[in-house]
Amino acid sequence: MVLVLGVSVGSSGARAVLTHSDQPHLPPIDRCHIPRPAGAPVIDPVLTAVRRMHTAARDRDEYITGTAVTCRDHTQVELVGEALGTGRVTLVDEPLAQLRYLRFTEQLPVSGSVMLFDLGASGLTLTQVDCRTDSVIAAAQCPGLGGDTYDQLLCEWLDRAGVFTDEAAAGRYREALSSARVVTAADPGTAERAVITRSDLTDLCAEPVAEAAGLIRRVSERSETPAETVALLGGCARNPGLRTRLAELLDLPLVCDREPEYVSARGALLFAAQRPAAATRTAHIRAGGQVVPLSPPVTGRRKVYAAAAVTIGLGATVAGLLTAQNGTAQPAGSTYVPTDVLDAPPEP
Repeated sequence: MVLVLGVSVGSSGARAVLTHSDQPHLPPIDRCHIPRPAGAPVIDPVLTAVRRMHTAARDRDEYITGTAVTCRDHTQVELVGEALGTGRVTLVDEPLAQLRYLRFTEQLPVSGSVMLFDLGASGLTLTQVDCRTDSVIAAAQCPGLGGDTYDQLLCEWLDRAGVFTDEAAAGRYREALSSARVVTAADPGTAERAVITRSDLTDLCAEPVAEAAGLIRRVSERSETPAETVALLGGCARNPGLRTRLAELLDLPLVCDREPEYVSARGALLFAAQRPAAATRTAHIRAGGQVVPLSPPVTGRRKVYAAAAVTIGLGATVAGLLTAQNGTAQPAGSTYVPTDVLDAPPEP
């Protein structure tokens, strides 16, 4: 049988999905999540995930014919490209992979604009896309509004309750509350315990969620094209309280895949399932326009918010996201605009 492999790269680790080339949307035959140890290179979990999936394929006496890896920026492109060599690998802009999978599974409207709301561990990334033309309207990043911030808030809350733990443990409690309504946290040193409810977490994270909703509105205002749908992506999107609160604040339809943390890897599968190439291929989102700074939200209470930097890339004219030819996506007459993090001036 023919297998394809999709891998997503994140600051907290890598996720990989292995499936048959004609079944990228069905339950995979194997998958893995490789966390990134503190201080380890970004590429390490990617290589571990790829090796593990190749071992799984060999154990089945099957062969992986195509591999695609999502990348968020040029640095990741260089790291992954150098580490994996020039074999049958496609490097894909992560928002492009997300859009491709959501389109493939018919979770997006056919018209209007959608905001890809990717809430990862290290920050929030927004990409606004025109659903009719598949063109990028705007993009923004805010490193101070990611899952790490939620873990820090929960860790501080537990400290006040007499349960002293680290942010990694707080993250596990937060993730557990995505499926359970109540969890019990324990202090490894004193055995002191504290009960955390899903409502507690929702109240605790109300401020960063409100700021994330505000950022969506600001991106839409700068782009002069209001988003009509918000697609929630990343592991943090599993939190029911976050989804409910965002829906209340935005008054917009929300789209959330059953496994939002695997949308990027599944989108990569769709590129891996395309015809193989003998050399490394790169699929880009290409857009015209300029990158301009946008001030981050400032609360005066959390240093992490004040330190956040935000950028917006406004697409003036975009021919489309992808036209696959010879393994490379290059709409004619367009210029690639990366979404980099720039220092933003303070609010006046």
